[in-house]
Amino acid sequence: MPIQLGLRENARQFTLLVIINAFVGGMVGLERTILPRLAEQEFHLVARTAILAFIVVFGLTKAGANYYAGAWANKVGRKNLLLIGWLFGLPVPLLLLWAPSWGWVIFANVLLGLNQGLAWSSTVVMKMDLVGPKQRGLAMGLNESAGYLAVAATAFASGWLATEYGLRPYPFYLGIGLAVLGLLGSLLVRDTRAHVALEAAQAPAGPAEPHLSFWDVTWRHPNLGSVTQAGLVNNLNDGMVWGLLPLLLATKGFTLMQIGTVAAVYPAVWGLGQLLTGPLADRLCKKDLLFWGMLLQGAVLLALLFASSYPVFLLLAALLGAGTALVYPTFLAAVAEYAPASQRARSVGIFRLWRDAGYAIGALLTGLLADAFGLPSALAAIGGLTVLSALVIQRRMYCPPVADGNAAPAISCGQSARPQRPAIARSLWPGAG
Repeated sequence: MPIQLGLRENARQFTLLVIINAFVGGMVGLERTILPRLAEQEFHLVARTAILAFIVVFGLTKAGANYYAGAWANKVGRKNLLLIGWLFGLPVPLLLLWAPSWGWVIFANVLLGLNQGLAWSSTVVMKMDLVGPKQRGLAMGLNESAGYLAVAATAFASGWLATEYGLRPYPFYLGIGLAVLGLLGSLLVRDTRAHVALEAAQAPAGPAEPHLSFWDVTWRHPNLGSVTQAGLVNNLNDGMVWGLLPLLLATKGFTLMQIGTVAAVYPAVWGLGQLLTGPLADRLCKKDLLFWGMLLQGAVLLALLFASSYPVFLLLAALLGAGTALVYPTFLAAVAEYAPASQRARSVGIFRLWRDAGYAIGALLTGLLADAFGLPSALAAIGGLTVLSALVIQRRMYCPPVADGNAAPAISCGQSARPQRPAIARSLWPGAG
């Protein structure tokens, strides 16, 4: 069968990868509900300590795995990385099921971080390879939506099983099923390196692209650096919401069911919203989506300081999910657009290294601020940092010109960051200019 680029042309493989990524997300959802209660009831740990330990270990391990997944993707193959990721994931539910001490749980989260970094990164890169330059926003919207809806669904299912049958063993049987199905599904995947070669061959002739260094993607490249810092801050504030929002709600006297509902609305809107925002990333200037998404997140976090009623918290949780949905598929689509095809996997890995390091940084920073100055001070600091991230995007990023209706070419390092008005018009309003 000839190699072709496009979502429709690769529908079967793309759909299989979406399903596999849902299994990847489900592995994280397994712990979102169970871990704090397990720490408190069976290992006699304070819930806050357990949450922070989980986020720090998971975030650091996943960040490192993301980086090496990008660096190794062209060497060992995307499919092989996906399979290796699932081999790390297989023992996780078994370790949690049998864990006699908290050290076993920490080790399980090291393996879970490796599973998430390698498997999720592989599915991301393979979908980018399959669809080509025109539909990457849509592809990332479908990918991230499947993953985060699975997080929410598995968190709900594991919580229900724990309520009905106890914390162990039944909730972790669900994890065993997810890991086995993820590994078996990955065996059916075809590697996509031939699609990368085809895209490179079809690219219009132009000046040779410079090599993107680690620091170019991290900061020096005006567009890639802006995306990377925003990704780190996004996951930093997500780690804060994950760990401290339930505590804030508890101080205001809400019931456990109300707290759970507020906590569920946020990822639900985040997951569903990406079905809309992913395609928008293919049509609108990515700078605008990222700026407004980060600004909305920061404004919501600051507004939480003044909220007191249950309906207001539900509304703010939904708005926070909407802001995150605006940026999450756009991050990956932007990295794919601004990096040359031959350097895409490595650039995605560097971006995801910093993005998921935000979980660990956020857990440590907000924990220290909350212990030293109280929960409101931690919330205000992270909200202000998120607004600052939006201002960095507004100042540094620009909308590259779009040629012949295709995605914008990669921008070489050091190119002027001054926006070009006709290019912005064409990217904001298709057909304009």
